[in-house]
Amino acid sequence: MGVTLSENAARHVANFIAKRGKGFGIRLGVKTSGCSGMAYKLEFVDDTHDEDLVFDSHGVKVVVDPKSLAYLEGTELDFVKEGLNEGFRFNNPNVKDQCGCGESFNV
Repeated sequence: MGVTLSENAARHVANFIAKRGKGFGIRLGVKTSGCSGMAYKLEFVDDTHDEDLVFDSHGVKVVVDPKSLAYLEGTELDFVKEGLNEGFRFNNPNVKDQCGCGESFNV
């Protein structure tokens, strides 16, 4: 199953990589943080590590480390615009609870 991007998210990421002028894809992971325990981290990837898992979604590479995949399996990263706000939304089926501000979660 892995980790996927919506078409909007893939288009947004591909545009950023093109403007940046380099990049293999994006890295999606988790870190211990926030009031609910875990927080997402998202960054551009120029190189992969031997243990990384790579998923192709709408032509964009999504890189996930094995430890993070346990929390992210089945997640779709979407890019949404709501009024004047826009940003990434993590549609993670593993989330059992999240903090009120939406910055952290637990599984």
